[in-house]
Order: sequence, then C-alpha cells, then structure tokens
Amino acid sequence: MRVLALSPGSLQQQLERLPALAAAADQLEASLQVACDPSHRGLWTMLPAVKKVIPFPFEADPNLSDWANLLGLVREPDFQACLNFATGRQVNLMLSMSHIPMRVATEGFASTASATVESGWTPQKLEAFLSPMGVSLNADAFRLSLPASAMEKARSAQPSGDGPLLLLAPGAFPGDWPQERWASLPETIRNKLPQLRSLVLPTNLPVAERAAAVACADVVLSSCSLTQLMATYCGLPLVALGAKADQLPEREMIRRLDREDLSSLTVSDVMQALGF
Repeated sequence: MRVLALSPGSLQQQLERLPALAAAADQLEASLQVACDPSHRGLWTMLPAVKKVIPFPFEADPNLSDWANLLGLVREPDFQACLNFATGRQVNLMLSMSHIPMRVATEGFASTASATVESGWTPQKLEAFLSPMGVSLNADAFRLSLPASAMEKARSAQPSGDGPLLLLAPGAFPGDWPQERWASLPETIRNKLPQLRSLVLPTNLPVAERAAAVACADVVLSSCSLTQLMATYCGLPLVALGAKADQLPEREMIRRLDREDLSSLTVSDVMQALGF
C-alpha cells in the first residue's frame, strides 16, 4: 500500500506529524511519500517508511504550473490514501483530479473522509486523520530510530568522561532564559555532581544532527520546542522551559516550567526541576 501526505507548515509541524505517519505505515504496511517544503527534507528522511520526499513550495504561493507538476507526481504512483494537512481551493482541485480513492482532511470538497481534530497533545490529536483508515495512534509510544553512524558522530562530539551528559538547548529567541544562567547552570550542578558532562546544542544544527545529539544525551534541558519534542520522541528525561500543556505529553520524566517570562526562572528553579 502507498500513502501520500501533503504536509505544509513549519519544521515543528512536520515533527508533530511523525508519529501519525509512522503509525499509518506500520499498521497499513504502507510505504509513504511526503510532499513538503524542500527545507524539511532532512526531517522526513529520519522516518524509514518514507520512500520519497516530494519538494513543494506550499508556503511560497505556488502557481498553476506548480500544482500541475504536483498532480503529475501524485498520479504516477498507485496511492491508496492521502493524508492532506493542506487547505484551500487549489489543493482540493489538484486532489479531485488525482486517482487516490481515500483522501482525509479537516475540510475541502476533495476529501472523502473528514478529520475532526480535538484538544490535547498535538501529535496525538492527529489520530483524527488516521481513524477513517482504521489506524489507531499512541503518539506517546513513538520513538525515533536513527542510524548508528549518526549516533556515533554525535557521541564523538560529546565531552570526554564517564559522567551523565546534560544537553542544553536554548531556543535563542527574544525572552529566552538568560544566557548567563544557561552558562552558570552546569558549574552549579557540578558542585553536587562533579562527574557531570554538559554540551550546548547549536541553534543552527541540521535537524538530523540535532536529533542524533538529543538521542545520545542522558538529560535534556531546553527552551526550544523542536528539541523538546525530539527529546520526547527519544524517551529521555526532559526539563522543558516555557512549554505549554498541548506541546508535550503527560509523562513522569518530563517536567514543564511554563512561565510567560522565562527570565523569572532562577537557576535554583531549574536545578529543582532537574532533581537537585
């Protein structure tokens, strides 16, 4: 079986869709093709069931020629289902001329089944797209599976030593937790845990390398929503600064410090959340 996903939106939105597409591939024994912005290709290559990433400029006001080219690409394979996360008249016209028998979307005249998305953790809400196909979703159980070579490269970049690795991943946005507190935290922890290793994750790291660095950590402290979700998908202990209730699942190893003003969080607050 072949399933097509039309996936506009940000890198964060792509990451939120990973568990749903993985569940569709697993339970339907399907191969996947994903149409998304070319810059998001690296993320979808992390999902083994994705056999092809179709570059499409959803966010760049695609013209009639772009849609015609996409139609040609989606009519060529024998797709049995489409998970359509896009909206608008153009995408519906394109899908209505495709040969795909099942087309699931939240709205649109080309859809053959409707997805009614309710409240909750965002990745889990996407079960609404899977239910019409008889697929269930436990997004909390989804785990990233990364190549051994990527993991080994990430480990080689870690500080030497045998102690646990604390990965620090600032969001680097206006209003983020102050830089001086990110810098002072590891030394404060080492007063209690001398063998601690720490590593600051660069904000411009490619998505696949970021995922591998996260997967090789022991504990993650982050105000970056992308990194927070990656840590969740890796099953790691996580302290998430500024995360809202719908951004992360309820899990014992995940602690949210949800403050409107992150500068109000002290080093002691974060230390306590980390278990010190």
